[in-house]
Amino acid sequence: MHTFEVWAPTPESVQVDVDGVLHAMTRDSDGWWRAAVECTEDARYGFVVEGATLPDPRSPRQPDGVHQRSQLHTLDHAAWSDSAWTGRQLAGSSVYELHIGTFTPEGTFDAAIERLDHLVNLGIGFVEIMPVNGFNGTHNWGYDGVLWYTVHEAYGGPDGLQRLVNAAHQRGLGVLLDVVYNHLGPSGNYLERFGPYLTDGANTWGRTINIGGPQSGEVREYIIENALRWMREFHIDGLRLDAVHALVDHTGTHILEELAVRTETLSTHLGRPLTLIAESDLNDATLITARAAGGFGLSAQWDDDIHHAIHTAVSGERQGYYADFGSLETLANTLRLGFFHAGTYSSFRGRVHGRPIDITHQPASALLAYTCTHDQIGNRALGDRPSAYLTPGQLAVKAALVLLSPYTPMLFMGEEWGASTPFQFFTSHPEPELGEATAQGRKAEFAAHGWNTEDIPDPQDPQTFLRSKLNWDELTELPHTRILACYRDLIALRKSRSDLTDPWLGHLHVDYDEDKRWITLRRGTIQIACNLGPDAAHVPAGGTPILWWDRPTQDETASATVVPGYSFVVLEN
Repeated sequence: MHTFEVWAPTPESVQVDVDGVLHAMTRDSDGWWRAAVECTEDARYGFVVEGATLPDPRSPRQPDGVHQRSQLHTLDHAAWSDSAWTGRQLAGSSVYELHIGTFTPEGTFDAAIERLDHLVNLGIGFVEIMPVNGFNGTHNWGYDGVLWYTVHEAYGGPDGLQRLVNAAHQRGLGVLLDVVYNHLGPSGNYLERFGPYLTDGANTWGRTINIGGPQSGEVREYIIENALRWMREFHIDGLRLDAVHALVDHTGTHILEELAVRTETLSTHLGRPLTLIAESDLNDATLITARAAGGFGLSAQWDDDIHHAIHTAVSGERQGYYADFGSLETLANTLRLGFFHAGTYSSFRGRVHGRPIDITHQPASALLAYTCTHDQIGNRALGDRPSAYLTPGQLAVKAALVLLSPYTPMLFMGEEWGASTPFQFFTSHPEPELGEATAQGRKAEFAAHGWNTEDIPDPQDPQTFLRSKLNWDELTELPHTRILACYRDLIALRKSRSDLTDPWLGHLHVDYDEDKRWITLRRGTIQIACNLGPDAAHVPAGGTPILWWDRPTQDETASATVVPGYSFVVLEN
């Protein structure tokens, strides 16, 4: 006997179709419909609303796609072998973002398991998986999900995700999952047929989720219970919350704060740390400020300003939102303070943006720093990685600035060996009109910035997806082997020196010379000297060299160091 239930206050009648047999459902005063039915443990079912059989909004599995009937599914608890796993805290760890479909040639959870030892040898602490919930089609980035409780079948479904998490924990790796609660994809979203899941507002991607309007209580619970389910049932160690600035909530307790409270409660029960990481473009540390101090109490947030400051200083690019960045002064101030735009004018936005971080009380480990993400690569016109237009030395300098900073470092898959493959924007909409609209919208976006539209990859072309898969054969080729060794050494050094995991920005000292293109970070007994220019630079940084990209030189006093062009050196006093 299984009790089927669905929150559907909108329709006047709901039936459940279980393996082709219709059953009446009973509605309670809160809009929930229920029916107890004798069925198999893997029965196919759908809710019949106004003559249409729709998938369960909380469907645990969609074997035939997001438009078809759901399937009952329960994870095999006997399959878990991670009972000794006590979790991992984010502070002091490093994060590795990956897309299941392009991380390996096979593009599955099981294939990803075969590459976990590579991440262990690299020194990674957490794997962050881009969204895997149910979407229409065979492949995309994952941000067009419509069935948030499902796991995409082509990746291996819920059992495949369980195997991946289990294997990661056996190797000492934590697992973070990217989740999207700010919008729904354009195909397969039937939620409005059941109830008021959406409002009349809109954001960049479509209509706003109803988290603060009438009858929003059940919608909020739909989101929060989904978040907790990943951590409770799938043993996920934390979530990356996509674009939280698009979560419009004017209630007394913001949904993010409510989620933080519920997550802490679950963490206490499970006896292991659970991490919530926000993606936000607001430059507002309220998200990561403790609730006792008036914040939301999330664990961490992405920090695009650090990316922009490092990328522009090394690459020289200044287009679009990079316009205010590029100088070493900007880089130094961003490294010292966490945000560059902190109540300052943003020329890209045409207004004042952000607010300062209280660096006395806010540890830098609550900010994620990176040189690459799926957005910062994939939202370029060609999806080209920095390795396509920077020298290996420049890549090494960027890595040193992130991995030896006070912030929590994050890598994007393949970055650690300077992968030559792009990461392009790809989709697989089965509907021709939706695929055409997506492709034309992509071209129009970049045409407005002067790009030749013939150069823009077609998101719907299967080759766009296939080009974006990592080429693991590069690991045995130069210069990839040297870049990989550099990343391993930097991460190992970070883990071996407490000065390098010190999260307090007040302990960081930064110096630079704009004309000579060098910048130094002093962290306790460790000093990192980076030369961002092509010519050797005489840097007033002394000590014993313990790690470098190109060998530096010193005089007999070792009070200053000559750092070759596009290189870095780590010195210990």
